[in-house]
Amino acid sequence: MKQPKPGKVIAKDTPLAEITLRKYEKPFNLSQRELVRKLCLSMGLLQPGDSRDIIVDILYVLLKSKKERKELSSDDIKELVILSRKDANLALAGIASSNIRRQLKRLRDLFLIDKVRNRYRINEHESLNKIFQEKIEQYLLQTVVSRVKDYFEVIDREF
Repeated sequence: MKQPKPGKVIAKDTPLAEITLRKYEKPFNLSQRELVRKLCLSMGLLQPGDSRDIIVDILYVLLKSKKERKELSSDDIKELVILSRKDANLALAGIASSNIRRQLKRLRDLFLIDKVRNRYRINEHESLNKIFQEKIEQYLLQTVVSRVKDYFEVIDREF
């Protein structure tokens, strides 16, 4: 069997799916924004200690628009995020349109939001709990765990 030359990349280790889950204290006596922030931390959308938390405000304004079953353009989201951050006396960092769109894609990749005719909404205006159960817990998490088990089984046979 021919070995690759040292330093030569033979394949990129690009994951097919990826999810980070963290456990925090139970959600008691938190403001709405802080609840959304803890959810973002729990889902790996925000890193502990990260001050760049624009994704919190994006998810927050989408959750607020869900009650009225509104769908928002990325420009609408940007405007509402700016108002939300001003209300919370937070710096207007990370509000570039390109960053807003990048964060929206991250939320879409986790199935929390969807895009219909260039407008965004919480996935089918559904509850986050149901989205988590149907899209993440039953679909994404099971496939990731199953593949990790495949690696355990092969390694157990090989070693």
